Amino acid sequence: MAEAKPALRKPVFTKVEQLRPCLSGLTLTVKVVDSKLIAPRGRSDGPQGRQSHMAECLVGDETGMIVFTARDAQVNVMTAGTTVTLRNAKIDMFKGSMRLAVDRWGRIEVAEPAEFTVKEDNNLSLIEYELINVVEG
Repeated sequence: MAEAKPALRKPVFTKVEQLRPCLSGLTLTVKVVDSKLIAPRGRSDGPQGRQSHMAECLVGDETGMIVFTARDAQVNVMTAGTTVTLRNAKIDMFKGSMRLAVDRWGRIEVAEPAEFTVKEDNNLSLIEYELINVVEG
C-alpha cells in the first residue's frame, strides 16, 4: 500500500515591513520599482567559462521597500513595473544592511499587476545593523 503524501501547507505571505535579518522561507508579493545591472563577475578564461549576471532591484509593497539581489535568469524577470511573488526567499546581510534574495531552492513567479502603491519612504536596506558579541561572565 502506498503512503499518502502529506498535505501541502498554504503559504503565509509576509509584508516588507516585517522583514528582519537572517529570516528565511519567506513568501512575498512585491512590485519591482527599479533594476540596475551589476558588472558581470566570474572568470571567463576558466574551464567552464561561466560569468554570473547580477542585478540589484528595488522591490516593495504598501509597507516598505528593500533591495533584492537577482542572479542569472532572475535578472530577466525583475524588470521595473513587474509584480512578482517570491517563494522561499531569504534575507542576506551585505555590509551591515539587509538584502532580499531567492536562491536555487526558491522561485520567482510573475504575478498579476498589484493594486498597491509602493511605500518609498520606508527603505529597509538603508538601515545599518551591527553584530554585537555578548560575553557572559
